[in-house]
Amino acid sequence: MTETVSGSAARRGKGGRKGLKIERIFTTPGVHPYDEMRWERRDVVMTNWRDGSVNFEQRGVEFPDFWSLNAVNIVTSKYFRGAVGTPQREWSLKQLVDRVVRMYVDTGLKEGYFASEEDAEIFDHELKYALVHQMFSFNSPVWFNVGTRSPQQVSACFILSVDDTMESILDWYKEEGVIFKGGSGAGLNLSRIRSSRELLSSGGTASGPVSFMRGADASAGTIKSGGATRRAAKMVVLDVDHPDIGEFIETKAREEDKIRALRDAGFDMDLGGKDIGSVQYQNANNSVRVSDEFMHAVESDGEFALRARMTGEVVETIKAKELFRLMAKAAWECADPGIQYDDTINDWHTNPETGRITASNPCSEYMSLDNSSCNLASINLLKFLSPEDAFDVARFTKLTELIITAMDISITFADFPTEKIAQTTRDYRQLGIGYANLGALLMATGHAYDSEGGRSLAAAITSLMTGVAYRRSAEIAGVVGPYAGYARNAEGHKRVMRKHAAANDGVRTLDAMGKAIHAAAAKQWTDCLKAGEKNGYRNAQASLLAPTGTIGLMMDCDTTGIEPDLALMKFKKLVGGGSMQIVNHTVPRALKQLGYQQEQIEAIVEYISEHGHVVDAPGLRPEHYEVFDCAMGERAISPMGHVRMMAAVQPFLSGAISKTVNMPEQATIEDIEKVYFEGWRLGLKALAIYRDNCKVGQPLSAAGKKEEPKAAAPAETAPRPVRRRLPKQRPATVTRFSVAGAEGYMTASSYPDDGVGEVFLKLGKQGSTLAGVMDAFSMAISISLQYGVPLETWVEKFTNMRFEPAGMTDDPDIRMATSVMDYIFRRLALDHLPYEERAGLGIFTAEERAMQANGEDPAALHAEEEVDRESLAQSAEIARPAAPAPAAGGEARSSMEVIESRQGRTADAPLCLTCGTKMRPAGSCYVCEGCGSTSGCS
Repeated sequence: MTETVSGSAARRGKGGRKGLKIERIFTTPGVHPYDEMRWERRDVVMTNWRDGSVNFEQRGVEFPDFWSLNAVNIVTSKYFRGAVGTPQREWSLKQLVDRVVRMYVDTGLKEGYFASEEDAEIFDHELKYALVHQMFSFNSPVWFNVGTRSPQQVSACFILSVDDTMESILDWYKEEGVIFKGGSGAGLNLSRIRSSRELLSSGGTASGPVSFMRGADASAGTIKSGGATRRAAKMVVLDVDHPDIGEFIETKAREEDKIRALRDAGFDMDLGGKDIGSVQYQNANNSVRVSDEFMHAVESDGEFALRARMTGEVVETIKAKELFRLMAKAAWECADPGIQYDDTINDWHTNPETGRITASNPCSEYMSLDNSSCNLASINLLKFLSPEDAFDVARFTKLTELIITAMDISITFADFPTEKIAQTTRDYRQLGIGYANLGALLMATGHAYDSEGGRSLAAAITSLMTGVAYRRSAEIAGVVGPYAGYARNAEGHKRVMRKHAAANDGVRTLDAMGKAIHAAAAKQWTDCLKAGEKNGYRNAQASLLAPTGTIGLMMDCDTTGIEPDLALMKFKKLVGGGSMQIVNHTVPRALKQLGYQQEQIEAIVEYISEHGHVVDAPGLRPEHYEVFDCAMGERAISPMGHVRMMAAVQPFLSGAISKTVNMPEQATIEDIEKVYFEGWRLGLKALAIYRDNCKVGQPLSAAGKKEEPKAAAPAETAPRPVRRRLPKQRPATVTRFSVAGAEGYMTASSYPDDGVGEVFLKLGKQGSTLAGVMDAFSMAISISLQYGVPLETWVEKFTNMRFEPAGMTDDPDIRMATSVMDYIFRRLALDHLPYEERAGLGIFTAEERAMQANGEDPAALHAEEEVDRESLAQSAEIARPAAPAPAAGGEARSSMEVIESRQGRTADAPLCLTCGTKMRPAGSCYVCEGCGSTSGCS
């Protein structure tokens, strides 16, 4: 537990309390954390792949050498402040982190959080170390605003309220607009607005909440969030007993029918299309707030009453099952509405005396009082897994303490969009610590996502995080006092703390790692209850699981939030330009943890690089397949697998979980009913589903779009290929090979300026039929190469071709071959293709596969070679024939497009409106791997 010591009178907390004593975790006394790493300069140039235009450029930026290209691009373009091209523009990660951390440290000193200035300096160093080493990140508004001349808005999530008056409804429109403009999202419950079946005081009929949703939707569609090109993020909730609930449930499903009709009539109904603006209700996520009473009525096939808002009188009695099926049917058609479980939410509410929780933020993870906000931060779990695959409980605990301290300080200096939100947030001080990379951590440690072992480990980690967070909150309360609303809610708050601790007692861990984490969590909850009883708590809320979209990319996370791996193959940008598809680094780590030897690991990784899945991988035991199950692909995790994981961690979160349960296209309405019902039975707070291909109004990738046929060019202008013959003297290599005992020779001749132009193969006796066929094949290949057919085209066509002889070879780089042709073209690729192109085809040397198995990037082997090659080309001014441009959509530009290429169909994800890249799921939102834009609020 953190000690407290006396500080100077100027540094004492409220009422002369002692300040916090901060301990060093990661840093060294007398050494600045920036001096413990190597920094390098890079150029950031980001283009729109559709037209090649540069949408961002800043050269000479400074980052640690271990940061990926993608993380550098996103932080430079999203978070550096100041006009590009001016001296005021930030150009180093040091400047960004200094700007933010300075505000936290100065405020902490001023408000008496620290025992001494030395403790403040340690806090400064520890926070900087953790941020620069990508161990955690604050949510985006912190990076946008803190330390600048802009309002110091630190919250990403907001909950509003609206009453049944025109003044309140118009205030709702205005408040949403202000929040959207600041780059954040908001949610609210419209159930106080009387239904269209109730009378106004003037005698007329009320418009109903759905009518007012139209105006708010139009406003949200007009205001581009944060001045960017993405739409505003918002959530609209309606209680299940509202008389207009049926109309609310069907609003978006009816609009989806409209989209189909307009699309079929030739209108542009893609997301961002010129005609999509005519469709309503597309700027919000909708959720129905159901009660236990309603769910019990569904279970028993009973009746349920819809009640007037003003009087509480029964307007209509309906069959609960029919309304529940209407919800599932609408979700089957268009993915809306989601569901929120009202009684479960409020049973875990720490402030029941202040008011009920009625709504959530747009992604459904922040659930608290009306007119409130929450700032988020997420921990990169994989940073706490040692090379020996032990979870560093002590460092994780200390970092959680550090983050909670910083997050609470931020509420002290923060600005808010409205005075009502400012008052509630300062009085209740809601925080949202969470994590990312859970899916990667589980796979790396050999745990299947959908398994008892995976769920118990996730539960133990989540319990430890929240136990530490609330224990730290109680310690801070002992220094600067509990939150203002604590006194009236003390019993309710302490009751929820006991519920968390009791839930921790119910966790059953299955291995040594889980047991160690769980034991630490139990101690934290014991200390938390003791400290809370003495001091109260500084924060009404501590934890939740956010989407971690942009900040997940900033931390170089493989998986976001609570999500499993998207697929076993991922997209990687290269420093010199271009991209490649690689096997996730967690795969070889998992295989090693499961007991496989190096040669087996290399063979399995090579198989995955070719096929994208593990089914029938050589030497991989079928009982281990489940460890490599992903959100998409050959062995996709079942919908209930996602629900069970959410249920495992939900008892250890103050808020809820941003996650969409993906369902296959063939899923039925009954399947969705089951997921919604099981979510309630298992104790979730909220749930949303998405059925593949249920929505029309989103763009296809370029690969999925069909080009209009173009008229043929006149014959006289059609370009003709020109043969480029090899000189009489040319460099050549001769390779002797053996495939399953069948021996042969390959001679490959190259142009003097590099590039293979001739291949001759000898297999079988001279004069035999096989020898003649091989001679003819060799001439065909050679002539095609000289006419400009790229070698990679031949490699792509002939690798993995299967026929006898097939089996073991005598080549250390190619241990197995499915045929002689498979071997020949793999060898040609290794000898004559650059690393990036080979990696995209899944062809690696033995050394490169070994580096992958050890979690290293093989591209490092070729970085200097590439520089030398470019320098040679520039100095010699080598003239080369232009390579054919890739076909539109033929090159993957994101992980989702890698998945598309593997599955042979278009994935259900929107294109980024900033850079045109296919986005990837992040919780219940989407994030662009190209530029970091998100479709959500964090």
